[in-house]
Amino acid sequence: MTATTADAPPGHLTGFGTKGYRSYVLTALLIIYILNFIDRGLLSVVAPQMKPELGISDTAFGLLTGFGFALLYTVVGIPLAQFAETRHRVWIMTVCVALWSLMTALCGLAAPVTIGSITLGAFWILLACRVGVGIGEAGCTPPANSLIADYYPPKSRSTALGYYAMGVTLGGLLANLIGGPVTDAFGWRTAFFVLGVPGIIVALLFKLTVKEPPRGYTDPPGAVRKANPKFSEGLKELASKPSFWTMTVAATIAAFCGYGIASFQSLFLNRSFGLTAGEAAVMINAPVALASAFGTLATGWLAEKMSKKNPNAIAWLPGIGLTLSVPFYFWGFTTDNLVFCAIGLCIGGAIKYGYLAAQYTIGQGVVSAQVRAVSTAVMLFVINLLGYGLGPLFIGALSDLLFKMKVADLGAAELTRKMCEGAARKALSVDLQQVCSVAHPESLQQSMLITASFYAIGGLFFFITCRWLQRDMVAKPNG
Repeated sequence: MTATTADAPPGHLTGFGTKGYRSYVLTALLIIYILNFIDRGLLSVVAPQMKPELGISDTAFGLLTGFGFALLYTVVGIPLAQFAETRHRVWIMTVCVALWSLMTALCGLAAPVTIGSITLGAFWILLACRVGVGIGEAGCTPPANSLIADYYPPKSRSTALGYYAMGVTLGGLLANLIGGPVTDAFGWRTAFFVLGVPGIIVALLFKLTVKEPPRGYTDPPGAVRKANPKFSEGLKELASKPSFWTMTVAATIAAFCGYGIASFQSLFLNRSFGLTAGEAAVMINAPVALASAFGTLATGWLAEKMSKKNPNAIAWLPGIGLTLSVPFYFWGFTTDNLVFCAIGLCIGGAIKYGYLAAQYTIGQGVVSAQVRAVSTAVMLFVINLLGYGLGPLFIGALSDLLFKMKVADLGAAELTRKMCEGAARKALSVDLQQVCSVAHPESLQQSMLITASFYAIGGLFFFITCRWLQRDMVAKPNG
């Protein structure tokens, strides 16, 4: 069964609802996306205190922050997105926000559990809670993007999506501003309660105040919509859009670098500059997140303003940003001056995070209305499984490998990462403490530098996207 929008109101020009109500809904979606990334990123904020307590390696921490979260997040995301193509998107988001908020709070209860003769360590309990957070968060972005596409017409959608995408960086900002000081004052477990519980209240308010718009409301007149689109049809449509796949490769590489670096940034600051979780969060991570949020919104806004004369700006602007971010990250990770470190990381974040606005604008723009949620889910499946899942794990594993090589070269092969962290380090001899002071920070630093260099490859794929973008676009910014 199909329907056309020939007799529909001019939604492709105005969007759904009044201007004020559209702004309210977009802000509500932004708040939810902020919560999404607060709960997702909090583990990295509390790492300087939590990691020594659990006594885990950098590799295990990378698994906890990355792949442990991303696996079911990506697997569940596609069926949820398919469900969102025909079901009530507001209800889906309400349930999912409540679920991930509850699981975030439960992370604070992670402790060894004995079941019969088997004892599960706190690491495994925390990993199980992180999996639960991932399942809940899988129901956020695909239906949210689909809602935005019905509330906002194509001509203003890149700015709206850029505004929504600020949730990534603002979530990181608030996770640091709130989670860092709470961790220093009350412990890392309390931080999970403080930042997890409010999401349950937000979920209820969202359901009570946000309307489900007619599906395809902003489609151009005469557009054909299928009542029950199949997932295979969505994949078939995506298969004919090379710009979608080159953009996805670019965004995946950017996510691989970004999630990996963000996961270990507090640990880097702790090892290289001796900052506590709260100090790293407030002094460095929060300013970096704020600068990154500005860059995300600015790229979407600038691309929209340039679209008439430069319709491919939404692709080449983030390409430039990713490429130029590399030297600033190198500066930030190699300087011995904390102020210069902050400046380098702030500039790098501001000019590279514009790719978020691009990935959502292109991901939606090249497909018809009925496969927008599936398009977003497929894109996020690749980005999160390979980018978010492997980025932190790569940095952690490479850091541990470099650590073993460095301590062996320094004649202290018996040293482990655990021995160089927390109270355990004070029990070492003076000579071994000196080895720790070199190998412990430098192994992570070099791992971060290697990873940051990959941003340039992501930039290259955004430039390649320009080749097919205008041919593939369905939702023309000026249409």
